[in-house]
Amino acid sequence: MDLILDPSFHMWFVLGLMGMAIIAFIREELPLEITSVALLTLLLLFGQLFPYVDANGRNELDSMTLLAGFANPSLIAVLALLVMGQGMIHTDALRIVTNVFAVSGYKRVWFAIFGVLLFVLVCSAFLNNTPLVIIAIPLIQVLATSVGMSESRVMIPLSYAAILGGMTTLIGSSTNLLVASSMSELGYEPLKFFDFVAPGSIMAAGGFVYVIFVVPRLLPDRTSMVRQFAGNDKEFVAELDIASDSKLIGMQCEEGSFPELGDLNIKLIQRGGHLILPPFEGYGIEAGDILIVSATRKALTKLLSKYPGFLLSEEEAAIIDQKDEDSDAPSLEGAETRILAEVMVTPASRMVDMSLDHVSFEKQFGAIILGIQRRARVVRRRLGRIRLEAGDVLLVAGRGRVVDAMRDNSDFIVLSGSKRDLPAPGKAPIAGAIFLLVIGLAATGVFSIPVAAITGAVAMVSFGCLNMRQAIRALDRKIFLLVGAMLALGTALQVTGGARYIAELILGLPFVDTPLAMVAVLFILVAIATNVLTNNACAILFTPIALNLAGNVQVDPGLSHDIAFIFAVTVVFAANCSFASPIGYQTNLLVMGPGHYKFGDFFKSGVPLVGIMWVTYILIAKYYFGL
Repeated sequence: MDLILDPSFHMWFVLGLMGMAIIAFIREELPLEITSVALLTLLLLFGQLFPYVDANGRNELDSMTLLAGFANPSLIAVLALLVMGQGMIHTDALRIVTNVFAVSGYKRVWFAIFGVLLFVLVCSAFLNNTPLVIIAIPLIQVLATSVGMSESRVMIPLSYAAILGGMTTLIGSSTNLLVASSMSELGYEPLKFFDFVAPGSIMAAGGFVYVIFVVPRLLPDRTSMVRQFAGNDKEFVAELDIASDSKLIGMQCEEGSFPELGDLNIKLIQRGGHLILPPFEGYGIEAGDILIVSATRKALTKLLSKYPGFLLSEEEAAIIDQKDEDSDAPSLEGAETRILAEVMVTPASRMVDMSLDHVSFEKQFGAIILGIQRRARVVRRRLGRIRLEAGDVLLVAGRGRVVDAMRDNSDFIVLSGSKRDLPAPGKAPIAGAIFLLVIGLAATGVFSIPVAAITGAVAMVSFGCLNMRQAIRALDRKIFLLVGAMLALGTALQVTGGARYIAELILGLPFVDTPLAMVAVLFILVAIATNVLTNNACAILFTPIALNLAGNVQVDPGLSHDIAFIFAVTVVFAANCSFASPIGYQTNLLVMGPGHYKFGDFFKSGVPLVGIMWVTYILIAKYYFGL
């Protein structure tokens, strides 16, 4: 039986639900998709049990309304653009361009690094940022290594360049499309392809100057720290199984550590179904123990060399040790010896959310996983039970030809190990032509963006640039569930008056007495939120609030731009300011492993950039928009 209550109850419930969702997204104790589904389920149940009836007797919180977001044209366009991006990666269509930057010589390499960042900045206006960064990471690594520069100096600038370029056009970021979609659903004229390219280019140019000249100086040289402080390299979580004939059996803990294990930091010991946590005083290593350790690549290599019974033969371990310490050592691939390599899990990988036991890495690829690194967190569990996430870096041991073969696999990016150049596949020109045609049709208005994107995705599959299985894998379920759930929440905020209530709170601030002040406050609120939530969630949540603000502001009748357009563009730019946190944007997570970053590195380099974007936009609002 339906229960009808005071309308204000609906508003407060939805606002409370929004607060709970924000807390859940920030804490990250549950996967994003689980939080999204739980949010959507609560909204559906609430709308069914406590209908919000309009003047015509229609329930505005029924399932038809709340689930409409999953059929949203902009969401479908975002997913189709992901498929097109995967097609560009699979065919290596950008290799022809990126090969231009493969140069030698100190000065030329520095110009090449600048060229790669500029290339990413420009291309990200038209191509999904994630595939661009995936393509550029190995190239930036090779260039930085060739001049003895730490990768940590250039990986965050790479991510920032992609984000800045995505501000300039409607398809530069999924955020932009979602703001345009929300405008359309609320009865406003949606944003067009190049509507904000001029102010967006100004902001991108200003931010790019900071990224090139300031950010590298703010970031630590982690490679130099490794040279100065032994063992301070990035650590992996690894699992060591103690066989019955292991030389480690009987080793006793002394003064909080096991001396024979050197730099390995034991996190826990699993013994007969029981977990033994630090401190380990009084414990010795026994047969059948499983040691969960954190260790650097160098420390693991040293251990495998000293105690080869774990994974490698004594001969292979000696060769690995020689190869790690002598970068000029001859290639040993012909001898079928194993080498160590670091590979990163890509967002479109079919391994995401699978445990390492289920992946059966050794059977599938012929390589053994020695350890895993995930952001700055230590994972206290057996290696095989760890579920993979996008951005995880795996330390693997395998034969040279096996590691080379992994370079052809779209599930991974090989960050180190064997080196070789990949030829541009034959489908690359076709993928490039499809991409350019789609951009041209969408930019000129011949096709709408959803129609052009879907047509391009179908063409990628039809012409063999990728198969149907690969196309389906490119569809990010996190984006699908997050956007669908947040669109439902945005609708509920709008119909129950929650968006209007928040807008009135902002209008009630004592210093918000002009349109320019409102824009400034809105920008910084969204910019802060996008670094603790996600850019897509912020775009959906704040667009109704921004448009409510626009509807309550008094402006000069001679204003050159519509006030609703200005406030919507404010959300676009602010929601793209995901610079101060690795969780704010996917490309930040992708560069975290290769760049050896900690959370604080993003905060230190990103907060000033958010401030620059804020001041720049205030100047744009005053002198370009005329507020």
